[in-house]
Amino acid sequence: MLITTAQRRARLAARHRLATRAATPEEAAEAVIALHATDPATVHLSVAARATAPETERALYEDRTLVRLLGMRRTVFVVPREVAPVVQAACADDIARKQRALLVKHLAENGHPEGVPDAAAWLAEVEATTVEALRERGTALGQELAADVPGLRQQLRMAPGKPYEAIGNVTSRVLFLLAAEGRIVRGRPRGSWLSTQYRWSPMADWLPGGLPRIDAAGARVELARRWLRAYGPAPVEDLRWWTGWTAAQVKQALAAIGPAEVDLEGGGTGLVLPDDLEPEPDPGPWIALLPALDPTPMGWSAREWWLGPHRDALFDRSGNIGPTIWCDGRVVGGWAQRPDGGIAFRCLDDVGADATTRIAAEAARLGEWLGEIRVVPRFRTPLERELSGSS
Repeated sequence: MLITTAQRRARLAARHRLATRAATPEEAAEAVIALHATDPATVHLSVAARATAPETERALYEDRTLVRLLGMRRTVFVVPREVAPVVQAACADDIARKQRALLVKHLAENGHPEGVPDAAAWLAEVEATTVEALRERGTALGQELAADVPGLRQQLRMAPGKPYEAIGNVTSRVLFLLAAEGRIVRGRPRGSWLSTQYRWSPMADWLPGGLPRIDAAGARVELARRWLRAYGPAPVEDLRWWTGWTAAQVKQALAAIGPAEVDLEGGGTGLVLPDDLEPEPDPGPWIALLPALDPTPMGWSAREWWLGPHRDALFDRSGNIGPTIWCDGRVVGGWAQRPDGGIAFRCLDDVGADATTRIAAEAARLGEWLGEIRVVPRFRTPLERELSGSS
């Protein structure tokens, strides 16, 4: 069976809530499984592009129906509350185990001024003391916890003998590890929703009872199933890249699902859920302005079918995508916010007068929604820099 590029674009439009918007942030996040949160602005802009009522702060901090946690490829995401245990078991627990071993090694070998004896036991004690201090405070910034817990001020000498040798406290490493294990959670940021300084809370207080613990193999099956529904059909390499799993973990998860193999227009084989072979109806014309690191363009490693020849303008050297303009399932240009708040855009393809008018209207809507907020992507790309006046 052949699935055309047009059909893949129709699926993307409908399932990612880009042609027809969701009602809430929760529905928008559910549509793409997880919202990228490395850059905090991405979460809010991704929801604004998909939801008619983008009340993201309400969902994150009041109802707590969206949860910020470490996930696929050691990246921070915002996920629906019911998906959080799946991501924790399928991805974060493996990351936590590796990071614990690495931190113990660094403490023993690179502790400053000398290595930490019995580093594993020392780390466990510091973690327990940190969680207890956080419970007493309720919420706290990292520097506040470092003031309470002397062990968090333990120093590490990293890259000794190198030109970039540095000495720093273990505070961020310990908090990262506790978050990776689902013991603490990033709560409301200090300042606006653009801030990267989060107040930490015990997970058991943030979500009563904490995150339910589920079987890792079953969680990987569930996460793969959700990805195939939202992003399929796609090559197995895309699933492995998106999850960060080993080849063996991907193989095991797919064996439990039994996906159907289909031919993809342009060559190659894609996977799709066995009950998902019916064509998606044509969604009609649509426009979307998506932010840097939006989950839709970051959903596949093979991107030619929607990206075309625009990689150099829209990606940085590390593979991070900048703000993009989507027209009927493909990227046709990029956008940026100017210092005066206006949204500048450029079409890299000739999309015609009607589509250009609709792009301009969407840019005006986004600028009005942002108001006094000024967004500068954490990872700058060539076209974004040019349009914002930064190059």
